[in-house]
Amino acid sequence: MAEIVWTEPALMDLEQIAEYIAIDKPSAASNLVIDTFEKVDRLIEFPNSGRKPSELPKKTPYRELIVGPLRIFYRNNDKKVIVLYVMRSERLLRQHMLKDRSDNQS
Repeated sequence: MAEIVWTEPALMDLEQIAEYIAIDKPSAASNLVIDTFEKVDRLIEFPNSGRKPSELPKKTPYRELIVGPLRIFYRNNDKKVIVLYVMRSERLLRQHMLKDRSDNQS
């Protein structure tokens, strides 16, 4: 079993996206946040169940979950799943984004 660790920047990413959605649809924003935490919590049992991001090399340590319009990026380290980055799915990932946040968690 893995422990889920949300980084502060990842939580802020999720909060900002939810606040934007809540402007027009507060219930949709609330449901998205709940759904996101439920899906991420499944990583406790299945930490490698996410896919490898297509923008990154095949040997990357990073994985992603897709939840509605979100891409949630994480790294599995010795019984810890570290959630590093949350972004809208239509945006493209730049490799340095994960590395910068990952370096701060080492």
